[in-house]
Amino acid sequence: MNPCKTVFMDRDGVINEDSPDYIKSWAEFHFIPGSLDAIARLTEAGMMVVIVTNQSAVNRGMIPLTVLETMHRNLCQAVADSGGRILDIFLCPHRPDEGCSCRKPKPGLFFTARDRYGIDLSSAVMVGDSVKDILAGQAAGCGRTVLVKTGNGKTAAKTLEQVGQSPDHVAADLARAAQWILDRCHSHP
Repeated sequence: MNPCKTVFMDRDGVINEDSPDYIKSWAEFHFIPGSLDAIARLTEAGMMVVIVTNQSAVNRGMIPLTVLETMHRNLCQAVADSGGRILDIFLCPHRPDEGCSCRKPKPGLFFTARDRYGIDLSSAVMVGDSVKDILAGQAAGCGRTVLVKTGNGKTAAKTLEQVGQSPDHVAADLARAAQWILDRCHSHP
């Protein structure tokens, strides 16, 4: 049996290119090369892919929730068209000052996913490009965390090292992170 059944991943900077101005429309959504194929390979290996993403642009009034939901439907369709599957997308619409329990680095999104799908967090992997992603995965009890160097990953690696919260692996991008996950988690069916 596959010991790693769930791969959580952040969205902006992992699957698609991030922007300091936020991704506010599908026209601004650009896939990072290799990310669609990476999700397809994880899906083909029998892993559930779950997106956990902070989307404070909603509560900042920069994007209506309905537009974000349409973007996520388009994302799921693009992934499906490439042979992958996203089980679900969990998002935090709150601004940092709102003090919610779902905004990463807090683990609320992971707990909601766990409760909805019966996910064993200790066997899950979190893939992200920021300090918040890695800390959230660790706080949720994910068995492994992987930092990708796309998005904010290059600066995040140094910060995590300084605070002694290093991820289990650092990969150049989602494609290489997926290969590391498959090598570690799927080599013993």
